[in-house]
Amino acid sequence: MKRILVPTDFSEHAEHALKVAAQIARKNNSEIIILHMLELPHQSNDAIFGGVSIPETMLFMQKANETLDKVSNSDFLDGIPVTEIVKMDKPIHGITQVSKEQDVDLIVMGSHGSTGIDELLIGSNTEKVVRNSDIPVLIIKKEIQNFEIKNIVFASDFSEETKKPFQKLLKFTKSFDAKLHLVTICTPNSFKPTHIINKAVKEFTDDFNLTNFETHIYNDTNIEKGILNFSNSINADAIGMCTHGRTGFAHFFNGSISEGLVNHAIRPVITLKI
Repeated sequence: MKRILVPTDFSEHAEHALKVAAQIARKNNSEIIILHMLELPHQSNDAIFGGVSIPETMLFMQKANETLDKVSNSDFLDGIPVTEIVKMDKPIHGITQVSKEQDVDLIVMGSHGSTGIDELLIGSNTEKVVRNSDIPVLIIKKEIQNFEIKNIVFASDFSEETKKPFQKLLKFTKSFDAKLHLVTICTPNSFKPTHIINKAVKEFTDDFNLTNFETHIYNDTNIEKGILNFSNSINADAIGMCTHGRTGFAHFFNGSISEGLVNHAIRPVITLKI
């Protein structure tokens, strides 16, 4: 994990994400790229300066660079290589473009916590990043003084399409030397016999050189509650989940994981696009 991208709007929640990114960077000798997307007032779709004069634009850019420079000089970033980027563009396009240009391995973004995160998942820029990023996105809900991942949950139907994103989760997991908990959630509407589940999970895990992991079957009334309750039961440090770019969250067991899972999860969530 060489490069970590942290988009910031200079809010408290973005600072929480940056502090976590700093801890990850120290552990992995990574570089942090702090990105501020400058959307100008009344900016039109086809002109970067639409509705804003050039002197005003230069002032906005200067202020953004000054603020970003202060953020980059925060004590918690001491000793970490930091690159500052201010870009005038729509957030989703700018974040995606920078992440590819800079060969980023992980995007860390803040949210408004267990209740305000509904903003993240209802038409916001962060929701668009989560759905469209080919790079794993780590969502941080609150300030975490000591960010450690000892146990991470990956809930899935363990289908063929989840193998590619799972490889990315493995890299993240190994960087923390964490234990993986592979869980199948069984509900009244998605029941499968244990022997069928065990066969699917074994076929899945046989394709990877897994060592520090456990497999689980957890019963609950729906998948969302099952993932949350299982994560609580093992005191997981993070939840990994797959997303579909077009339809949002991956479909499991003839149903779908609602976006409420991320809304209600207090723990950090790492999303991986299928």
